[in-house]
Amino acid sequence: METRVLVVGSGAREHALARVLAKQCDVVCAPGNAGTALSFRNANVPIDDLAGIVALAEREKVSLVVVGPELPLTLGLVDALSAKGILAFGPSKAAAQLEGSKAFMKRFLKRHGIPTADFAVFDDVAAAEAYVRAAARPLVVKTDGLAAGKGVVVATSTEQALLAVRQMMRDRIFGDAGSTVIIEELLAGEEASFHVLCDGERGIALPAAQDHKRVRDLDQGPNTGGMGAYAPAPIVTPEVHDVVMRTVVEPTLAGMKSEGTPFRGVLFVGLMIEAGVPRVLEFNVRFGDPETSVLMALSRIEGGGWYDLLAGAARGELPPSMQASTDGAALSVVMAAEGYPASVRTGDPIQGLDDPGNDQVHVLHAGTSRRDDGTVVTSGGRVLNVVARAASLQEAAALAYARVDAIHWPGEHHRRDIGRLALTKGN
Repeated sequence: METRVLVVGSGAREHALARVLAKQCDVVCAPGNAGTALSFRNANVPIDDLAGIVALAEREKVSLVVVGPELPLTLGLVDALSAKGILAFGPSKAAAQLEGSKAFMKRFLKRHGIPTADFAVFDDVAAAEAYVRAAARPLVVKTDGLAAGKGVVVATSTEQALLAVRQMMRDRIFGDAGSTVIIEELLAGEEASFHVLCDGERGIALPAAQDHKRVRDLDQGPNTGGMGAYAPAPIVTPEVHDVVMRTVVEPTLAGMKSEGTPFRGVLFVGLMIEAGVPRVLEFNVRFGDPETSVLMALSRIEGGGWYDLLAGAARGELPPSMQASTDGAALSVVMAAEGYPASVRTGDPIQGLDDPGNDQVHVLHAGTSRRDDGTVVTSGGRVLNVVARAASLQEAAALAYARVDAIHWPGEHHRRDIGRLALTKGN
């Protein structure tokens, strides 16, 4: 019988995962998007309908469920699937607290001596405001709970930090996610995204990537879910890689196991690196988006394929002979709808999608849907992710932007400087 995989999610991350898994398996996406519908089968089941996803997995007789977004992981989807004997890639609800609660994550780091920024946790507005006023250094204010990558304010002044506290805790602009906040020191350095596939005890690292969070060029404007990415990120040298594995990943896996919540899935370590010294900004318990687009394009799995690797991690048995290798560079550009990251306009027809793509350049869908007449229209904030792979980052950037320039819809916007830090260093 053909191996079948269910990919849960509807973004470019899930489209990228489906593309590589389809080389070995039949793929079903839930709920998917207009792009996944072209190549795979979509099932109209929301990501927070745990019972519906379990029923779908049973009905489709899948060999593996790959959970893309953080929400179903923190709700306990892997636990619900495991209870039915269905293999699932992703952490348990208890282990997903590493992303679901920043307070839990920071306290875990402190317990296990893992390098991170100094911090304090508050569930009282007045106490948080007093802490901000007394601080004599730049601060970062974060919601404790999930906020779609937007619950972080890097404050340039005391007034801005106070405003962030009030908006999160009193005005609840992020809902209950902001009932508790974490206030931490602002770390200097350069960010990197470090993904490790984990089986509870052992981890296999993928190439380090770099995301671009701000909506406009030169890192201006508000934070977003990510406007583009590239890999490999030269800031993560072989020496830094070894330090991250030794001082962050290994103690995290050992600590989670010792606390009765072994971590299986992908550990996404958000790093800040200064003068070759890495510290943890955050943990995510799923693949990054847009980082996944470049990781899937760039990584080559030695000794098997992506299905073998993800299924092995889910079983708690990463094959010892398997490793991820890379050759060249990959870069992705997010094309966003008018208004993103605030209120966005949807329903605009997308022109220029006829090119089927190739091994060097392809388009991943995210916020798209298809009308009855077949027209693909915008249906979300981040609409498309254009990905290119080449021998060098310069070549990948040129290929990606040439494809971006051929795609149009009213109000579309994107950054023109993805990969800037590495490109200015001549990589």
